[in-house]
Amino acid sequence: MNLDLTGKTAVVCGSTQGLGYASAAELAILGASVVLIARNEDKLRAVTATLSAAKGQQHQYLVADFSDSRTVGAAIDGFVQSGQRAEILVNNTGGPAGGPALPASADAFTAAFGSHLICNHLLAQALVPGMQTAGYGRIINIISTSVKQPIPGLGVSNTIRGAVASWAKTLATELGPWGITVNNVLPGFTRTARYDALMQGRAAAEGKDFADVDAEMAATIPARRIGLAEEFGAAVAFLCSPAAGYINGINLPVDGGRLACL
Repeated sequence: MNLDLTGKTAVVCGSTQGLGYASAAELAILGASVVLIARNEDKLRAVTATLSAAKGQQHQYLVADFSDSRTVGAAIDGFVQSGQRAEILVNNTGGPAGGPALPASADAFTAAFGSHLICNHLLAQALVPGMQTAGYGRIINIISTSVKQPIPGLGVSNTIRGAVASWAKTLATELGPWGITVNNVLPGFTRTARYDALMQGRAAAEGKDFADVDAEMAATIPARRIGLAEEFGAAVAFLCSPAAGYINGINLPVDGGRLACL
């Protein structure tokens, strides 16, 4: 099985922690040079230094705030104008605030649309020409299991994630002839700082211990455990590899079997 990404460059968004960092780390292990994108330069600098460079990769970072699509566009345009290209793009940014759909403001939908779909689109527009030249491209969108089964209480997120999934499926059809695949990876409960913070908040609200709430969540999963970030990153890295060249336009849940639908 050919998993070698030596000589490839991967742009990974939201990559100073959590699922973005796990994806970047796995891509580096497979040999890719990684370009991290996030808003905190101190964290970017520190995280870049942790990535494996056993195959002689040159890792770097770009500073951009996904709440302002202009900074994302400027950062990736500067990267391309410097003569660089990337064969891999991993789109990832934090989700909108929770709450039901009906009372959500129009501004909440507009902001989420900008930080998710518009930023993804700007990155793809800038990087796809280089992928076409290379005859190799992988675009991965880290989104949500809500694209298969809406999650109660996440009205804005459910809506925007669905839009990203449809955008990705459309691109998969358009870009397939150039050897470029576009896939979505859908995380379930995964042990990250964000998961721990959410469960701590739930425990406090319900007057329970964190361990009890954590166990309750694990019991809802057929695998009977919370996923590991590196397991999620490995799924992303596989879809970026040559071995996954005929997998295109899919939504891949990495959730231990929790989704009730196919």
